Amino acid sequence: MAERVYVVEEVSNKQVILREYMIGFPKESDFELRTSKIRLSVAQGSKSVVVKNLYLSCDPYMRGRMRNPIGTSVPLFTPGSPITGFGVAKVIDSGHPNYKKGDVVWGMTGWEEYSLITEPETLFKIEHTDVPLSYYTGILGMPGLTAYAGFYEVGSPKEGEYVFVSAASGAVGQLIGQFAKLKNCYVVGSAGSKEKVDLLKDKFGFDDAFNYKEEHDLDKALKRCLPDGIDIYFENVGGKMLDAVLLNMRLHGRIPVCGMISQYNLEEQEGAHNLLCLITKRVRMEGFVVFDYYPMYPKYRDMVLPLIREGKITFVEDIAEGLQNAPAALIGLFSGRNIGKQLVLVARE
Repeated sequence: MAERVYVVEEVSNKQVILREYMIGFPKESDFELRTSKIRLSVAQGSKSVVVKNLYLSCDPYMRGRMRNPIGTSVPLFTPGSPITGFGVAKVIDSGHPNYKKGDVVWGMTGWEEYSLITEPETLFKIEHTDVPLSYYTGILGMPGLTAYAGFYEVGSPKEGEYVFVSAASGAVGQLIGQFAKLKNCYVVGSAGSKEKVDLLKDKFGFDDAFNYKEEHDLDKALKRCLPDGIDIYFENVGGKMLDAVLLNMRLHGRIPVCGMISQYNLEEQEGAHNLLCLITKRVRMEGFVVFDYYPMYPKYRDMVLPLIREGKITFVEDIAEGLQNAPAALIGLFSGRNIGKQLVLVARE
């Protein structure tokens, strides 16, 4: 009897490669687009999953993975290899009992057309497809859970409090403002252009907003928009903005520290000068990492899905098409080029 022959399909696979670690602002030349080969089936007995990537998420934390250790909460990228990040993907083949061919998932994947996921336990199966799949890179993905955990768990908001959000038109900031309004808080945001400021007030329902690039004195800008002070500052920026906010915090205020994007590309980070305010105003400033709150994802998803469906919360995306445009989309985060959540469309289902 003739031995059975198994034919393993191997296809070309475009990938975004990091050339070397870098200091300063990243450039497109720091990345390379390569084509390799990948098998679209998993080995017998393996619990890995092969996926076709549909959307890739561009997130500020990824900058910390492109340089020598700086205290990033996730592993560094490996020069010469594809970078990784959050994305939405479709299962092509699976050796894992929780996933089958045709399932759609979100979680950590490669910046490439197809990926072999060796730890599929970190993936979330997408069961609700009546909303755009791209939302699972944003409001229904890591940024959404970040906003939820940072505002509700770390910020501990109370009805009617005064909330300030920096980088307020980004993937996390736009949600913080809307969550705060659902809590009947007074919300002010800062952004880097008139278009973004208008978006905050007209689409996301912020009570006020200002363009930080046009303000010569951030302390005065905050006092103008929040004359009674700030109860919760959702920190996305750091640097001069944090220093100005500290002067305007109210007694027993809270500062959930999500990110400090103004510092990511500096060779030497700026120090804060007004930290004494933490003592005199009894302010609690707490950094957090979204991975610690992964067990809360089902609770968050079940809260936010009805709000999306009923139009009580909205989400703006900035979509770059094609893997070849992924490096430019990622780099654009650090100059504020994006409006809303930046993501990359790799392929349609």
